[in-house]
Amino acid sequence: MADQELRDRSGKLLGKIRPSGSKLEIRNASGMIRGTYDPMRDETRDSSGRLIGRGNLLATLLPRF
Repeated sequence: MADQELRDRSGKLLGKIRPSGSKLEIRNASGMIRGTYDPMRDETRDSSGRLIGRGNLLATLLPRF
């Protein structure tokens, strides 16, 4: 799986979702990790390891402008 870029309406890069082992991780436009999604557990966690919720909620970890 290739990196998936997330952009706002004007085309500004907000972040990227990329594979990391068996998980997916989301990084902001500066490259800082914002969270991970584990498809085996069906859990999304923030960069501190706190549970955000069930399912792939990675895009919710990026700021909306």
